[in-house]
Amino acid sequence: MENSLFIGLIREEKLPHDNRVAFSPRQCQWITEHYPQVQIAVQPSPHRCFRDEEYRKAGITLQEDLSHCQLLLGIKEVPANRLIPDKTYLFFSHTKKKQPHNRDMLRTILKKNITLVDYECLVHPDGQRILGFGFFAGIVGAHNGLLAFGKKTGSYTFKPVHTCHDFQELISQYFGVKLPPMKIVVTGSGRVAAGVLEIMGLLGIKYLPPEEYLVNQYAYPVYTQLKAGELYLRREDKTYSRSDFHAHPENYECRFLPYVTVSDILMNGIYWDHNIAPLFSPDDLRKENFRIRVIADITDDTHGSVPCNLGDSTIDNPVYGVVKDTMTQTTPYLPDTVDMMCVSNLPNELPRDASQYFGDQLMKYVFEELMKPDSPMIENATIAARGALTPNYAYLEDYVQG
Repeated sequence: MENSLFIGLIREEKLPHDNRVAFSPRQCQWITEHYPQVQIAVQPSPHRCFRDEEYRKAGITLQEDLSHCQLLLGIKEVPANRLIPDKTYLFFSHTKKKQPHNRDMLRTILKKNITLVDYECLVHPDGQRILGFGFFAGIVGAHNGLLAFGKKTGSYTFKPVHTCHDFQELISQYFGVKLPPMKIVVTGSGRVAAGVLEIMGLLGIKYLPPEEYLVNQYAYPVYTQLKAGELYLRREDKTYSRSDFHAHPENYECRFLPYVTVSDILMNGIYWDHNIAPLFSPDDLRKENFRIRVIADITDDTHGSVPCNLGDSTIDNPVYGVVKDTMTQTTPYLPDTVDMMCVSNLPNELPRDASQYFGDQLMKYVFEELMKPDSPMIENATIAARGALTPNYAYLEDYVQG
């Protein structure tokens, strides 16, 4: 690949259209300046957060036909009929857990002799994922949660994120906003939680250790953060080990309950699978002392760690109410309900910044690996190579056969 490498940024064709992209115009410009052997072509798109004109101004070729490119980069799954034979694609394929709705796409990839590298499977040597939009999901989710609480209480107002051009415009509205006293509990310690904490910092909401948060009252807004080791303890000996928790979550109990009686807002950023105990039960929700009024379920698992997540909301209608007694959906912002913010595509509300951030990680950690004739990092993330499943992903054979 040393001689010359042609990269294509494909148009997002999956519906509803995603507005994010792997590289911004300035990032494309930077790559072509620093790697003269690389040429980038961008497929025109009316939905992308960076307009075609912005790429043109940056000196990047716009081209409908990308058949000359060896590497094609997208974000979401590519519809089967849009896949070009014999190419290498990078996108989030959502196939490694045998997701049924993507089986046909993977079959087509194999049939068309395509190599598929999945962003989700690109990891650092210690197993940490390299790429993801979690940080911006956290930022948008935290803002949406606070926006909902302001509407519910009538005590302050914020603009919705998707009406802001970018992150800069979003945070310019924070200056001078005086928030009422409120208690916010944040769960998780990954990228989503990092995004939530960014918003807490920008708004000057004060951090408290869990033990102080539980017992004291404050005249200003405060938050605490519960990482997995504070939320889940082994039933037997009340200890926590990350590897053991991920292997045997059913042996752990959840210690969240005291927080439902003292918190106004829950911002949920914790990893969840169906063997992990939920944060509280429907019965807890019905009790008099359940104080939480708004839940921003940023990790957003329907009936998951938050049992009153009754399904996804949308960017245009991000919040719905839940009647506590019956766990049924109702209109938002009523006095005695709990309001749920369960938008599944939060980073799409700040697509320019989310794309910029994503492209940045891609350039720092993945780009040079893509230029090497062989790279263990790329190899481990390759689900299919030239029309066959790779050894790491051979377990998908029965899924493909269907």
